[in-house]
Amino acid sequence: MKLFHLLLCIIVLGGTCSGEDATTYFDKLGGKLYSARNYSESMELFNISLDQNISNVDAWIHKGDAQKVLRDYNGSIGSYNRAIANDGKKAGAWTGLSDAYSAKKDYVNASVASAELTRIDPKNKGYWLKNGTYLQLQGGFESAEADFDRALKIDANYKDALYRKALSQLADDNSSQAIVLLDQVIDLDPKYKQAYNARGLALEAQGKYEKALAAYDRALKKDSKWTQAQVNRAYVLLALGKGKEAADILIRT
Repeated sequence: MKLFHLLLCIIVLGGTCSGEDATTYFDKLGGKLYSARNYSESMELFNISLDQNISNVDAWIHKGDAQKVLRDYNGSIGSYNRAIANDGKKAGAWTGLSDAYSAKKDYVNASVASAELTRIDPKNKGYWLKNGTYLQLQGGFESAEADFDRALKIDANYKDALYRKALSQLADDNSSQAIVLLDQVIDLDPKYKQAYNARGLALEAQGKYEKALAAYDRALKKDSKWTQAQVNRAYVLLALGKGKEAADILIRT
């Protein structure tokens, strides 16, 4: 089979190609199919690439990406680990690994992988956000907030980090500080529906139901079919003694 692949490479490229040239060629060809969303077909080419050079780190990463899209999460984890075994500093492998574990809702291993990203490139704000988010999903709100602060030190206007930090403040029953942060997010991006929804929760925690209702309405103005905001709105209506309106929302969602 390997001889056939090499002969194919010679025919396609119009000349003799070394094992390294063949593995690179098939990896790139697989990448084109992947970009065209032909994931299963791209997998075949990544495998051919690895037949030529089992140590091709990029091919292992790209194969893992295709497996992840096809929801073969265990397979993708195996591929990313093969890439890491050959080159432990490849950010793409660690990113894919963290995302694959996250898809399995294994946030412990997801955060282990994302923490490695922060060591590889501590100046990348997105890596700090990713790691903080996985810590937050495990209930580690204080540790998560420290990572969001690191992201904000790199970019003080990083709206996703401000939003996630606000959620940590909410979890710590600090609704006032959460609102301050969420207002910053809204100032930066008035279309950020999650910030309006979280603001509603913070106002609700303070017993300010009318203002919370207005916040949920703002969220629904951005996305009228957003179930989470609709349900939150229904519970505020209940608190305001508007049971019929609340029931109508809950029946329809």
